Amino acid sequence: MEITRVFDILELYKTQYKKDDVLSGKENKQWKKYSSEDLINTVNNTSYGLLALGLTEKDKVAIISNNRPEWNFCDYGCQQANIVTVPIFPTISNTDLQFILNHAEVKAVFISDKSIYAKLIAIEKEIPNVKHIISFNPIDGIMPFSDFIELGKKHANSEKLEAIKKSILPSHLLTILYTSGTTGTPKGVMITHHNLVSNVTACQGFAPFSSTWRALSFLPLNHVYERMVSTLYLYKGISIYYAEGLETIGDNLKEIKPQIFVSVPRLIERVYEKITATGEKLTGAKRKIFDWSMRIANTYELNNKNSLWYKIQHKIADKLVFSKWREAVGGNLVCIASGGAALNPKLERIFLCANIVCLQGYGLTETCVVVSVNRYGEDNIRIGTCGPVIDGVSVKIAEEDGEILVKGPNLMLGYYKNPEATAEVMDSEGWFHTGDVGTFIEGRFLKITDRKKEIFKTSSGKYIAPLMIENKIKECRFVEQSMVVGENQKFASAIIVPSFVNFKEYCKDHHITWTTNEEMSAHEELKKLINEHVKVMNKTLAPYEQLKRVAILSKEWSIEGGELTPKMSLKRKVIKEKNIDAINKIFAIED
Repeated sequence: MEITRVFDILELYKTQYKKDDVLSGKENKQWKKYSSEDLINTVNNTSYGLLALGLTEKDKVAIISNNRPEWNFCDYGCQQANIVTVPIFPTISNTDLQFILNHAEVKAVFISDKSIYAKLIAIEKEIPNVKHIISFNPIDGIMPFSDFIELGKKHANSEKLEAIKKSILPSHLLTILYTSGTTGTPKGVMITHHNLVSNVTACQGFAPFSSTWRALSFLPLNHVYERMVSTLYLYKGISIYYAEGLETIGDNLKEIKPQIFVSVPRLIERVYEKITATGEKLTGAKRKIFDWSMRIANTYELNNKNSLWYKIQHKIADKLVFSKWREAVGGNLVCIASGGAALNPKLERIFLCANIVCLQGYGLTETCVVVSVNRYGEDNIRIGTCGPVIDGVSVKIAEEDGEILVKGPNLMLGYYKNPEATAEVMDSEGWFHTGDVGTFIEGRFLKITDRKKEIFKTSSGKYIAPLMIENKIKECRFVEQSMVVGENQKFASAIIVPSFVNFKEYCKDHHITWTTNEEMSAHEELKKLINEHVKVMNKTLAPYEQLKRVAILSKEWSIEGGELTPKMSLKRKVIKEKNIDAINKIFAIED
């Protein structure tokens, strides 16, 4: 059947996908599974419950929760009742939370736990529009989700609901996604049913998807990336299992043995770091085999371009080493979708060699989400790129500055109540100006080179694109985070947050006494390890790009600390302000 509105997907679960584990989440350390029937009934009762609360078409409902099946019940329940969802990150600041709830005129809020309720209580007097709070976890004095579902059952009115569903057009507003971005007040991206459906259907053939597959979900559902992919999973009948948290991903992978998950590069980097750390602990013949396999991986070429001798060696390395990597991620993994930031080409090559296929893509909230993506099929992947542009979407590179411009059915309606901001990014011909700089490789594969606003100029007039350099810095396993600095200065440098986990392990192996993160960040051995890496890295850069100095910091950047966006992009202005003394010290030293 043709899907034109997102909730049309539910019809597939009445006929095509009869499953007992459409959605699954952990409750009391056990997987609680929801069947096709559970999905349809709970979504319908959610719709009835919303109508029973007095909400009407085009009202706004916020969902502030971790990933769990209830998130979907609320999302689809709102959709069927023509109520607009406003998903919000659970880690949001009180200031931004207050702004969003008021700006969107939210009338009801679904929350997951007490920590989010505490945020609402703190701003209670400032959010007069919010009339209802429903909680997934029990909270004294707050309507539990179970009671809300019972309310829906008591007020079931299928005729009314069907009439509302029939009135909903693909062009109708589905959701408002507020982007925190790296600066300024959150902007509400207006996404229609057609935006999301067009992106899902355009991406449905990029991997050998099957209704027998399982997916592990751990990136925030309120972000367009995970939400779009979850919609794709449901459209293809793929069972979704929600990880308990980022710290349990390893265990959950082994438990459910998924065929797919989506990730941001930093999490893939951590998998690689664990692999290399394990390899470095080996001794004798095992260490030699590991090192040899890594050399094999580093010279892997796509599309069968390696020699026959290489293929023989690869087969041996796969049996001895790479097969164990695949077992560590469940043993059934077909692909990882990577997005949100640039994936280091070195890691991409190594994992492809190990038959852990990383499909890197590119998109923005405003493009709901995918613009281009590497995909299965002959000659459809290029390492270091974001793949070919998807069908139906057009991309052109601005001649004057290399900015990526996008047009297509996935493009947002605009920013909610903000025509000025919309006009800043949408030109008169309907092209969306992404703010990203890129180029086409071989005329087909889109490659992102940097963010337009992040490129800076040194005092000698040379332009520095920091993203590429930062990715090279993070190839050092003793580096957790990095930011290149040097605008209007004589040279480029970097501030670095070390990987305390990896350095602590190194200290243990080398009999170095560990004290505190603050003290160890100034340790001469750490400085030596990082500076040696930078020295080698500099040889791969143009003279004006090379880092003259680095400052090692003692505190990790985080979403809660305000240095990172929810998708873990750097808030450069905030980081610079918080570390201005360290930066000034770098450039105060005479050459």
